[in-house]
Amino acid sequence: MRLLPFVLAAGLLPAAAAAQCGGGFQNFVKLMKDEAVQAGYDTATVNAFFAGTRQDNSVLKADRGQGVFQKPFIEFSRRLISQNRLKRGRQMAQKHDATFKRIESTYGIDRGVLLAFWAFETDYGGYQGDFNTRDALVTLAHDCRRPELFRPQVFSALELFSQGNFDPKRTTGAWAGEIGMVQMLPGDILEHGVDADGDGKVSLKTSAPDALMSGARMLSHLGWQPGQPWLQEVTIPEGLDLSLTGTARKKSVAQWRDLGVAARDGGLPDKSMRASLLLPQGHKGPAFLAYPNFDVYFEWNQSFTYVLTAAYFANRLQGAEVYDAGKPESGLSSTQMKQLQQKLQALGHNVGKVDGILGARTRIAVQKEQARLGLPADAWPTPALLQRL
Repeated sequence: MRLLPFVLAAGLLPAAAAAQCGGGFQNFVKLMKDEAVQAGYDTATVNAFFAGTRQDNSVLKADRGQGVFQKPFIEFSRRLISQNRLKRGRQMAQKHDATFKRIESTYGIDRGVLLAFWAFETDYGGYQGDFNTRDALVTLAHDCRRPELFRPQVFSALELFSQGNFDPKRTTGAWAGEIGMVQMLPGDILEHGVDADGDGKVSLKTSAPDALMSGARMLSHLGWQPGQPWLQEVTIPEGLDLSLTGTARKKSVAQWRDLGVAARDGGLPDKSMRASLLLPQGHKGPAFLAYPNFDVYFEWNQSFTYVLTAAYFANRLQGAEVYDAGKPESGLSSTQMKQLQQKLQALGHNVGKVDGILGARTRIAVQKEQARLGLPADAWPTPALLQRL
C-alpha cells in the first residue's frame, strides 16, 4: 500500500478555502463539493460524484488495525511467501511473458519486482478489495489522522470520474483507496496509468498488462534504476562494527567487501555501488545488502518489514535460494515494544507514534541506545535491552 499521492489539487485553492478534517461528516462533504466547484468542476459533475457518500467506519477500523506489521521479518516473510505464491508467480511470469519483456525493455525493471507486488497486494488479482473507493477516500480525508495524504486523492478520483474512468457507486478496492491488481491510488492512475493492451482505456482491475505496465511506469518515475539490483543476501564476519548497519548508513560495495561482507551466493555487484547493510532481526539473523533501488520500495510502502519482504520475494521469484534465518535472539511482544518506545521517548528519541511497530525511527533509537550501553548495536531490540533501559 502506497501513501505518497499525486497531488492533483495542489495550489488550486488557498488554505482557508479547503475543507478541514473532523467535524460533522456531511458538512465536510458539502465543503469538499464547494471546493471542487471552486476548482473548476461543474456543479452537476460534482453532485453526481459525491451523491450518496457515506462515512465508512470499517475503513477507520482497518486503518487502525494493521497489526500484521508488528510481526518480525522472519515470521512476516514466511507468512506472506508460500510455495503456492511462488508457483503461481512463475506461472504468471510465463503467461504474461510478452508484457514483462516489454517492461524490462522499456523500464529496465525485472519481472520479479512486479510479480512480488502483484502477489502481495491482490494475490495476482484474485482479491482486489471490496471497499467503496470514493467512500474510503472521503472517510480518510475527513479523519484527522492523515488527511493530507487522502484529500488530494478525492480530487484525483473526481478527475477520473469526469473523464469517464471511475464509477463512484461501483468502483471498489482496498480500504485505503487503492484500485486494481497492483493497488494504485487514483492520483497515481492519472499520472502513470498505461493502456498496455490497446483497448483505449486504462483498466487496472481487469487488465493484467495495464496494471503491470502502470506499476512499472510508476516505479520508474519514483527513481528505479534500470538493470540494477535491489537486494542481496550476504554473510557478515565476526566482530563487524554493527553500528555501521541500517538503512541510514551507506558504503560502497568495495568498502563492505573490505569489512568482510560477502555474497551468500555468487558475487557482489559493481564495487562503486552504494549499499546499506540490513540486519532485520539482529546480527544473529539474516543479513542483506540493500542497493539504491531498494529505497524506491519505500515510495510504494513505508513499512520496513513489508518492503524487505517484497524485495526478498522478488529475488525468490528470480531464482534466489531461501535466506539463512540464523538463530536470532528473541524479540519483544507488542506490549513490550510499546514500553520500549515509551522509554526511548523519555530518553529524548523521536520514535514517532507509540504503536508497537519496529519502524525506522525506533530502529535508529534502539541502535543508539545499544551503542551507549555497550550492547551489539544491530538495531534489534531484545528483552535484555528493555531491562537495561
